[in-house]
Amino acid sequence: MPKPIPMLMPIPSVATPEPQTDWHDGWWARARHCPSPNFGPRPAGVEPSLAIVHSISLPPGVYGGDEVERFFLNQLDVSAHPYFAALRDVSVSAHFFIRRDGHCIQFVSCRKRAWHAGGSAWRGRPNCNDYSVGIELEGLEGEPFDAAQYTALCELLQAVAGQGRCLEVAGHEHVSAGRKADPGAGFEWVQLIARLGWPHQCFPEAVVAPD
Repeated sequence: MPKPIPMLMPIPSVATPEPQTDWHDGWWARARHCPSPNFGPRPAGVEPSLAIVHSISLPPGVYGGDEVERFFLNQLDVSAHPYFAALRDVSVSAHFFIRRDGHCIQFVSCRKRAWHAGGSAWRGRPNCNDYSVGIELEGLEGEPFDAAQYTALCELLQAVAGQGRCLEVAGHEHVSAGRKADPGAGFEWVQLIARLGWPHQCFPEAVVAPD
């Protein structure tokens, strides 16, 4: 039998937010900070204008463990489960990970380029990692997500956009069509759009309900 994976020790926040703001150097004060080594600089002068929603669970369909955190920190024991063998030497990250209970973990500063989208394009613009924020939801593509995750996702998107602003939001399936299928049919885009109250132009045409 595989040896159990020891639980990660909580990693303290890497920054204290400045007065009157929830952000410090691209880190959100309302998330637990687990800095990943898997990131790089954004192109000069490029700010995030797109949020990409993903889904992930390790092993697929198993929730509540620390395997996703370990994966993004390059600490996953690939011998612990047969599925993990395909992840050997894979280095990826997302800016945020939202658990089933709505708990939010941040791995990469929003000022930096996380490695989450891979080959991708949004509305004719390639290389989505350059100008996007990657948000992973704990879940399985095609399956439903929990209410707490929608609440946390809306709060996070509004925080990333800034007061009185909005940004574009798409699924991994929309920026890497034919290669990725997450978050899938179980994700309630209509609910997200209604709760955010942002213009329909901010979202993929395929998920916007007719007026």
